[in-house]
Amino acid sequence: MIVEILTYLYLLAVAVLVGKVVFMSFVAAPVFVQTLNADAFARLVRLLIPRYYALGMIAATVGWASVTGLGLLNGFGPWALIAATLWLGVLAIETYCRSPLTPRINALSDQLKDAGQDGANVVPVRKDRDALHRRAVQLNGVALILGLCLIGLI
Repeated sequence: MIVEILTYLYLLAVAVLVGKVVFMSFVAAPVFVQTLNADAFARLVRLLIPRYYALGMIAATVGWASVTGLGLLNGFGPWALIAATLWLGVLAIETYCRSPLTPRINALSDQLKDAGQDGANVVPVRKDRDALHRRAVQLNGVALILGLCLIGLI
């Protein structure tokens, strides 16, 4: 019975991880960009993104714990070691993106908003903010790929 529960938790964690990335990237974010003005979009993103990454951290923790439990019960074969490592990678990505990456992007966005009002040179700040945002998007893609690999290990 415990094996079935751990397997269920593993599957649930994979579904949450892959589902959150796919939904946010391909459904929610495009709709938000098209329908909200810049200020409303910025407020929504600041509320949503930390929770988004927290959900990924929870999924990664549950996934890692369940595969570790299965490994303890069934022996740590290659699939369990690979899956546990992938889950730790996802946890590292989600944790890094939640903090320090997102707060740094927010701080640079605040600088841009303030600089726009007093006419300061915003090009370097915008360049830094855009680079960090690109990194967040790329890491999100890596998390999705790791989640798809975890599906393959089932």
